Amino acid sequence: MDTFVHDGLTFEVSDSGPPDGRVVVALHGFPEDRHCWEGIAKYLNEEGYRVLAPDQRGYSPGARPAGRRSYIISSLDRDVLALVDAAGVDRVDLVGHDWGGLVAWDLAARYPERFRSVASLSTPHPRAVGDALVRSTQLLHSWYIGFFQLPWLPEAVFSRGDGQPGARALERAGLDPASAARYAVRFATPAAMTGPINWYRALPFEAQDRTPNVGVRSLYVWSDGDRFLTRAAAERTANYVTGPYRFEVLAGQNHWLPTNAAGLVAPLLLEHLAAAGA
Repeated sequence: MDTFVHDGLTFEVSDSGPPDGRVVVALHGFPEDRHCWEGIAKYLNEEGYRVLAPDQRGYSPGARPAGRRSYIISSLDRDVLALVDAAGVDRVDLVGHDWGGLVAWDLAARYPERFRSVASLSTPHPRAVGDALVRSTQLLHSWYIGFFQLPWLPEAVFSRGDGQPGARALERAGLDPASAARYAVRFATPAAMTGPINWYRALPFEAQDRTPNVGVRSLYVWSDGDRFLTRAAAERTANYVTGPYRFEVLAGQNHWLPTNAAGLVAPLLLEHLAAAGA
């Protein structure tokens, strides 16, 4: 599968591993793309898993609807469900990083019949983040969310210098140079950044629709060098998972777990997937 279509939008997909393998759907975050999963997918493919990693809404060139309301969580959820349907399977395992982790938690909570298990890298359960915003220093680490609510200015800032200042900022936050350079291409074009930033601009529409508790088998991997998501939010995630739950802390790692720590994350994922059964 190279693409799938939903809601009049065309999404690009990386499809790796045996065609008849158990399907794992991998969701990237901001400002990533589907290629961030290549390191982890290699390990999963070797164990017989098929990994589907889409460029999500706002990221695929053919899936950039206008207007911030087009990026509410329910629309992001339905895109992933459409991918599962396009794959021709009833249930999949789900893994997400950063914003992809938030979508993964929401999907697993609302559609447990479609997901055998869920794993989130870096991102706590959304309600755990909400708790931490008012009970810890999480708000200081999330300052950029307020900036992203502004019209046009974030796009203008990202596009300066052909996107290179943004790429250097990502490197200072610990991202590998090759990934930062790839994202700089998108940074350089304001029109390409509006969709990704609209994920943040849609947040005000979500205030009354909080993610339910998660009942499927869950793995949460957090790193103690994460500059964006705090331990306070990470530890509160257990309050919102009612099914089997495993919390792992990777010492000395930063936020960019799919690319920077694939060799550490993949064994945890494989153990998690094995525990979830066939």
